[in-house]
Amino acid sequence: MREFKRTDRVADQLQKELAVLIQREVKDPRLGMVTVSGVEVSRDLGYADVHVTLLGEQEPERIKENLAVLKRAAGFLRSQIARRIKLRHVPELRFHYDESVVRGQRLSSLIDEAVASDRDQHDEAPEDGASGQGPTESDERH
Repeated sequence: MREFKRTDRVADQLQKELAVLIQREVKDPRLGMVTVSGVEVSRDLGYADVHVTLLGEQEPERIKENLAVLKRAAGFLRSQIARRIKLRHVPELRFHYDESVVRGQRLSSLIDEAVASDRDQHDEAPEDGASGQGPTESDERH
């Protein structure tokens, strides 16, 4: 069984705290519905890569604007984390847009389209006995 490293525990705690802080404490009207999807902390705890998703926002300009707001708020967020988590050194926060949710939605829609297309083709195909051929050998024996 894999033991959890300290960096994993710190990353999990940072993710929880950042999710609450961004939602409740960052008062910038330009900031959309941000979700912290993951945090990766460097081995020396020098920096943390914070991956975020934006609910309903896929336009590159809005994504850049939200990331800029988070980058400007990074110092404030870091100071708030220092008050909530007992760490000798709070990592520098670097925000990144997490495209995995968008890719997952796209793949899901492609799968749905393929299933619907397959179902349509199957519905158009003739039934087993409706091929128009005469009786088979097994039918003639009976």
